[in-house]
Amino acid sequence: MNIVSTPFRLAEQVVSAISAVVGAGPVTLHEPSFSGNEWLYLKECLDSTFVSSVGKFVDRFEVELAAFTGAKYAVAVVNGTAGLHIALKLAGVKANDEVLMPALTFVATANAVTYCGATPHFVDSEERTLGVDALKLRDYLTSHTEQRAGQCINLDTGRAIRALVPMHTFGHPSDLDGLLAVAQDFNLALVEDAAESLGSYYHGQHAGTFGLMGTLSFNGNKTITTGGGGAILTNNSELARHAKHLTTTAKLPHAWEYRHDEIGYNYRLPNLNAALGCAQLEQLPMMLVAKRALFERYQAAFAPVAGVKLMAEPEQCQSNYWLQTLLLDAEQANQRDSILKVTNDAGFMTRPAWILMHELTPFKDCPRMDLAGAQSLSQRLINIPSSSSLIWQN
Repeated sequence: MNIVSTPFRLAEQVVSAISAVVGAGPVTLHEPSFSGNEWLYLKECLDSTFVSSVGKFVDRFEVELAAFTGAKYAVAVVNGTAGLHIALKLAGVKANDEVLMPALTFVATANAVTYCGATPHFVDSEERTLGVDALKLRDYLTSHTEQRAGQCINLDTGRAIRALVPMHTFGHPSDLDGLLAVAQDFNLALVEDAAESLGSYYHGQHAGTFGLMGTLSFNGNKTITTGGGGAILTNNSELARHAKHLTTTAKLPHAWEYRHDEIGYNYRLPNLNAALGCAQLEQLPMMLVAKRALFERYQAAFAPVAGVKLMAEPEQCQSNYWLQTLLLDAEQANQRDSILKVTNDAGFMTRPAWILMHELTPFKDCPRMDLAGAQSLSQRLINIPSSSSLIWQN
């Protein structure tokens, strides 16, 4: 039976549930774990002197990443934002286009769109997945766009909507079947922002491998890290070749000559970072087991607490549980800030979801649909300590 949570008790109950799982504070939100071959591979890299853009660990990391995700090709880059920028460019996004993306996302998703000279077009999210609401998006596009010469045209702005970028929020896969159908029916390229979802699966297939391309992040707070870093996943050999070319300054192969055949980008992942990534990939299965075990402990701890639930993976999906996430009942939304204060004061690092993209100054004038779902979610989501090492320490 749930314990009734008054406004005065809910924050304390959240603290009690967290501490029952992770022990006494201070506890960070998410920190990396280095318990494998990191030192060995980094030393090997240093001893070789190949620490920058050339070296065996970059190639190895790409091969092993492709094998783990099931993608035919993986192109390692300096960070996830750079990967998304190049993926959108290769998907045909250009100046004056619009790109559909959730308002509930990290700012990098919107930034990557603007790097192409395009405009973010913000769409709503659903509670079941925390990702783009495919049904609501279909209704919106039906009434606000028309097809002209194979292009999806925004009737309000006259611009072409070129792509759809779902983001798998906190590692939970979005409704990919619904979103792929929308993309097909409205002539949109689907590019997955899978930055948070390494190790997450939708109907048995790895996130980031459904669209034309998908992108990953290996920032220091991700499930595995290369310090900074990212990757582009694709099953298209020409897209993979072109992505590698663009991200390595578009330099043509030659023994000594520097010749570049198009505008390229210095988005290469250094060999030193790739060495760290190879060691982290070896431990990824164990980390995913630990994160699922942490979810199960939190689930038991929060079961008696009324007014809040722990986000679980969508049906027929397997989440990496990158960030363990609480969702307050709508009636408890006004308690979010007090919970954040009490938990952080107690030494447990928690944080809210991102400020919605259209509420940020650079994007306040961008087109958007009704965002009632995203607005409700942003007021009710709280991330709690999620490091995989917590399960080993307690």
